[in-house]
Amino acid sequence: MKRLLVALPLICFAAVGALTLIQCGAPQPSSPPTPVSSLPRTPDGRANLNGVWQVLNTASWDIQDHSAQLDVPPGQGIVEGDELPYRPEALAKKQENYKNRRTADPVRARGLLPGVPRVMYLPFPFQITQTPKYVSIVSEYTRTMRIIYTDGTEHPKGHIDFWMGDSRGRWEGDTLVVDSIHFNDETWFDHAGNFHSDALHLVERFTLAGPDHINYEVVVEDPKVFTKPWKMSMPLYRRKEANVRILEYEAGGLLDEESERLADEKKK
Repeated sequence: MKRLLVALPLICFAAVGALTLIQCGAPQPSSPPTPVSSLPRTPDGRANLNGVWQVLNTASWDIQDHSAQLDVPPGQGIVEGDELPYRPEALAKKQENYKNRRTADPVRARGLLPGVPRVMYLPFPFQITQTPKYVSIVSEYTRTMRIIYTDGTEHPKGHIDFWMGDSRGRWEGDTLVVDSIHFNDETWFDHAGNFHSDALHLVERFTLAGPDHINYEVVVEDPKVFTKPWKMSMPLYRRKEANVRILEYEAGGLLDEESERLADEKKK
């Protein structure tokens, strides 16, 4: 009887262990990709990008791998290969930008427009509105707006200094491909001082991966700053809260208010 009482727990323990090994060791079926036929679509049959979206990364602080600093969360980079092919003289300027970032960053220090592609990975939501002739992207940050024309029109001739560039899109299946030029040289890629010139040329790809995810890629070309093109990529996530909407964050006005507050404190 004693032997039986001792054996029973051992048998149960062995059975549980075997079951655990079966559950943990057996290959688990992966989630199948969303069938193309089941993607949400607009009335004209295009992949439906309409909605409020946001990234979940720290690229606006630094597009490369980085450790935590004061007011900078640690993060994994979004640059393919985690290397930026700077020309030697451009790398020196990037390093100077980094030293002066707290007062020189166009976004965090000056409240200016973020440019492209930084507007896509700021820590603010943005709303995509899609029509047959254009796609608009409006960010919560200072109500920054992009208009991506998909009506077959071409970039205007000549070089034009736009903060957000000029964007022309086309559809390749369920992917929106956007070609953007006509940038000024005032914006940065991130708070770490990565920058570009007015020769910046971007090719972005928005691919709807399912009802709530967009795979976003951007190829960066700037022969004045980089020796070759390079790529960033990340998922965009649909905001799912009830009544989600774009609110107001007027960076320039908030910075002015803070400057006035500090000036008043000094007078006291």
